[in-house]
Amino acid sequence: MRVAFVGKGGSGKTTLSALFSRHLARSGAPVLALDGDINQHLAEALGGEEESAPPLGRHLGEIKDFLRGTNPRITSREAMIKTTPPGRGSRLLRPLGDDELHARHVGRAGGVPLMVTGEFDESDLGVACYHSKLGAVELYLGHLADGPGDYVVVDMTAGADAFASGLFTRFDPTFLVAEPTRKGVSVYRQYREHAEQFGIRIAVIGNKVTGEDDLLFLKEQVGDDLLTHLVHSPWIRAAEQGRVEAGPDALDSLEPHNRHALTILREAVDSHPRDWDRLHRHAVEFHLRNARAWADARTGEDLAAQIDPDYIPGTGPTP
Repeated sequence: MRVAFVGKGGSGKTTLSALFSRHLARSGAPVLALDGDINQHLAEALGGEEESAPPLGRHLGEIKDFLRGTNPRITSREAMIKTTPPGRGSRLLRPLGDDELHARHVGRAGGVPLMVTGEFDESDLGVACYHSKLGAVELYLGHLADGPGDYVVVDMTAGADAFASGLFTRFDPTFLVAEPTRKGVSVYRQYREHAEQFGIRIAVIGNKVTGEDDLLFLKEQVGDDLLTHLVHSPWIRAAEQGRVEAGPDALDSLEPHNRHALTILREAVDSHPRDWDRLHRHAVEFHLRNARAWADARTGEDLAAQIDPDYIPGTGPTP
């Protein structure tokens, strides 16, 4: 299952992404954390020593070559854009599978397998946008044949910026982290408005709740979309200051209410039905949008031809 954590900058989405990843790892579940934020802080939030690996965004060409495999509808890496959907001959992946993409790009932080998009650095200024780096994440998720019991947890870019591409349609549940303030719920309203157009439900996680007034405010503002909440956490503050040991077992000291909130998140993920038809339908829709808007002109090809009408979504990974 692919899980996205979104929210306003400073809401705690990176912290929640890390906590949920550690919660899954602590149970022995196979989990891959993926940092898709322009500010790359997920490794730090996971804690412990980091075993870094090359970022996805710096190797987009090689990733395209690997994923397109022998798909005859994709003529070259230049003709493969971030929304190009898989077809017959494409390489499909399992999270943490035995393949060269995972072998090259998966590191670890705090005992949790981690892939990173890569920072937006000085060499990009004036010549690139961060969404070009996120194209590697979009392609990765588009070629992922994950199943029940697989977890990919993605810390997304802050605010409603994720709607600048079709990446927001690549997930099963989407968790929006919201503080109990007017600014905290403003991004929720933006997300809900956009997501409803595509039949995507947003589940809200209240964060930094200090009392009944905070909780009542969230319930009034987001209604039934409020899934659970985390209370103000001295443990989290200590962890952010480096005063808490790394590793999944450290969560034993997390406040009981907050540990229970993580359990509720996993139950929500596990009960969420995978809809391969919806995922593929959105992939095709956004590919056609990008083709018409800019990609046909840039590549000199009719990229609608990349859509394989006989491809069956959800098929297993390519050997």
